[in-house]
Amino acid sequence: MYVKRIGALIVIIGLAILAFLLFSHKSEGYRVGVPMKISKKGVVFKTYEGEMNLGGLTSSAQGAIPTTWEYTVRHSADSVLAKIDNAIIKGERVKLYYREKFVTFPWWGDTKYFVFDVEPVK
Repeated sequence: MYVKRIGALIVIIGLAILAFLLFSHKSEGYRVGVPMKISKKGVVFKTYEGEMNLGGLTSSAQGAIPTTWEYTVRHSADSVLAKIDNAIIKGERVKLYYREKFVTFPWWGDTKYFVFDVEPVK
């Protein structure tokens, strides 16, 4: 009886931790820049991964390179994908609203930053 209770407690705690990791996020915010690319990547799990030029330069061994930010867009966010694609074609600056997850899973994407809205910057 004692072993069953301990086992049930471990399962409940494990499920609570999993639910926390799946449904919560560490931070929420936005970044402004010019989206450079959006691509569907992955061998087994296809996810939408993007890169945005934030402006400014970072020095490296090869010289100065643009400061970029990598992000993920969920499959269900068709309107977000369309807005990013439109901004890439026009070369427009946009504000990408994102949520940073504690952890990510391979079927979610490569980054911890998930874009959920796009707003053009005038």
